[in-house]
Amino acid sequence: MSVGRGLTSDQLSGFRTELRGAVLDPPDPEFNQRRVPFNAMYEDRPDLVVRPTGTADVAAAVRYAREHDLEVVVRGGGHSVGGLSTADGGMVIDLSTMHAVDVDPGVRLARVQGGAVLGELDRETQLFGLAVPVGVVSQTGVAGLPLGGGYGWLRRKHGLACDSLVSAQVVCADGEVRTASAEVNPDLFWAIRGGGGNFGVVTSFTFELHPVGPIVAFAGVFYPVEAAAEVLHGYRAYFTDARDEVTAEALSITFPADPSLPESVHDRQCLVVGAVYAGAVEEGVAVLRPLRELAEPLADISQPMPFTAVQSAFDGLFPRGQIRAYWKAAYVATLEDDVIEIVARASAERPSPLTFVDTYAMGGAIARVGADDTAFAERSAPYMVSVHGNWSAANDDEANIAWVRDVWAKVDALGVGSTYLNFSGADDADPSRAAVGFGSNLERLARVKAQYDPENLFHRNNNIAPSGDGS
Repeated sequence: MSVGRGLTSDQLSGFRTELRGAVLDPPDPEFNQRRVPFNAMYEDRPDLVVRPTGTADVAAAVRYAREHDLEVVVRGGGHSVGGLSTADGGMVIDLSTMHAVDVDPGVRLARVQGGAVLGELDRETQLFGLAVPVGVVSQTGVAGLPLGGGYGWLRRKHGLACDSLVSAQVVCADGEVRTASAEVNPDLFWAIRGGGGNFGVVTSFTFELHPVGPIVAFAGVFYPVEAAAEVLHGYRAYFTDARDEVTAEALSITFPADPSLPESVHDRQCLVVGAVYAGAVEEGVAVLRPLRELAEPLADISQPMPFTAVQSAFDGLFPRGQIRAYWKAAYVATLEDDVIEIVARASAERPSPLTFVDTYAMGGAIARVGADDTAFAERSAPYMVSVHGNWSAANDDEANIAWVRDVWAKVDALGVGSTYLNFSGADDADPSRAAVGFGSNLERLARVKAQYDPENLFHRNNNIAPSGDGS
């Protein structure tokens, strides 16, 4: 009997005996209960979902996929905006059952399995007043951050997520398990820090930990969108000489009438300035004060708060499986007046309440790492502008995607010619976009790809075509 697309029940039965974890196919009652992908524009229709319990299961799954010519899709947290953790046919290796976090506070290291999400990592590290500079939404998978670079609330003080990676365990395309570190397979270690999932399935990450929290100074200020240009001019002035301890974003959004939010912002277009101070709390409160005085605010919820609360504060903006999403990002060398004008106008003209235009302050520790020290190449730009299109109705897809592309193109024309690939839509995951995202590191990445995945088994990503002799 045939199972899925060309697999027989006997083949599948033999595969199941190799694994401790579950192997699910469409007839299985649990098949449709798997985790819903983040972006509702994409639906999972794989032939198989493999839910490994450990690295041995992952290695067996990779070997099986090779033997049966199955497309391989790797799902960590399943938060891929471009739908790269979903599949139409083939095998999804769903790492969600592998989510352990082990913290050694004495040496300030954390070992994190590939299916863990940020909230699980933060919970364990904050027990000791330590943190990894990962993302800003607690439901996001940890894995995609170091593999794609990784921006969070600690980036200006402690760099990108990939900058705190010490080592990793990787199941490569040949089914072999390799350690990647500065001492062991250093070329692979270089590549996975920003090169995406091109080189294998990372089943565990070991991170350096940094002293942060458990309480941090937080600024959360809601300005009227009409004051966006004024606020952004003040934001630019603040970051001309801001301390590295300060990381901030300025994003436009329309909040619903949520009882947890001040009434003054209900159903009101806002430009929200959010910031975290990675240092002494009382000092941080004072240092962040100018960001609370950029214009007359609608509301101000700034206060010392648990770092775990900051990390989950934006979760409600990204409901899994409920929004359709298309994002793009551009780096700019300066927040010049023309860029501010574009952002301010776009902030007021957003086609959907949950669409937002976000201006990230970069610099600090990010810029002190060389462009070729890791695969993540863009280190010098002091700002990134991202356009996050989020809406609910399928018949609005075309208009919203067009709007995002239009705003992004205007910013990108004034930018440095690079992009953040973690914020790329699926239609952007092609060689030309990879060339823009990886920049001068692409040629070396292609050689590493040729060494560890010469047949491009792992191509459901911002793909790097294998090139060269791989030596």
